[in-house]
Amino acid sequence: MRVFRGFSRPLPGPTALAIGNFDGVHRGHGVLLERLGGVARQLALPSTVLTFDPHPREFFSLASAPARLTTFREKLELLAEAGIEQAMVCRFNARFAALTATQFIEQVLVGGLRVRHLIVGDDFRFGKGRAGDFSLLQQAGAGHGFSVQAMGSVTVDGERVSSSGVRAALVAGDMEQAARLLGRPYIIDGQVAHGDKIGRQLGFATANIRIRHNPLPMTGVFAVEVSGLGVKPLPGVANLGIRPTVGGTRPLLEVHLFDFDRDIYGAHISVRFVHKLRSEQRFPNFDALKAQIAADAAAARAFFKR
Repeated sequence: MRVFRGFSRPLPGPTALAIGNFDGVHRGHGVLLERLGGVARQLALPSTVLTFDPHPREFFSLASAPARLTTFREKLELLAEAGIEQAMVCRFNARFAALTATQFIEQVLVGGLRVRHLIVGDDFRFGKGRAGDFSLLQQAGAGHGFSVQAMGSVTVDGERVSSSGVRAALVAGDMEQAARLLGRPYIIDGQVAHGDKIGRQLGFATANIRIRHNPLPMTGVFAVEVSGLGVKPLPGVANLGIRPTVGGTRPLLEVHLFDFDRDIYGAHISVRFVHKLRSEQRFPNFDALKAQIAADAAAARAFFKR
């Protein structure tokens, strides 16, 4: 997938386009992207998405912005896996936020993205003051030579699929519901880094992954499966949080893989969270922590044997 930054230079050719934040790239996004791919093939145009960094809600109010489900790298990887050929990333800053709806259409969609067919959610709003809507896009398309298609909501078991719904499931520890909405287990990717070796001292060596999600979409102890270290995913138990018992302050993902003793420092792995075991908590001492880790590992092993 080709990635372009900003709209100051036009893309190489006309595009079939979808617009969105695509946080989590959930099943609703998947239906939209599949539809985009079909239209792109029919029109012999590259399937292209327009997305934003940071998330617009982070720009307007960082303190109240929702936790990101994916890092920007993870989002681009998921879009590429969905078959998207091009992505334009627009920096959402004061200059971009000040664009009127008409300027957004003329400068970004027509001038930068050279759009010929556009797919948006039926509630999509854009431009300064969120003044632009689907009706305005249709009017503009008639004048600029692009068609516009609205995408309705996607539901799973009667629930509308949304990034906020995925977040709610993660916070509640309902990993099965999160997976239903995402179309896959919730995943965090990262590179294995050296840690403080506390896990090894406790008898449970861990692969440590520094987390770029801030704030975290969830915390706790989970049964996980890890990809990137062999042909098949490997089972394990993981703690995602700040490790209050050892005075931690920065988010960290610690994964203990069962019956595994290879040196994997520097490896890039994907951790799939398949079941929540408990919430993160502070223990009075290392002995209590060690006993709980043993219990967590046993509970995770039992989960995978079901």
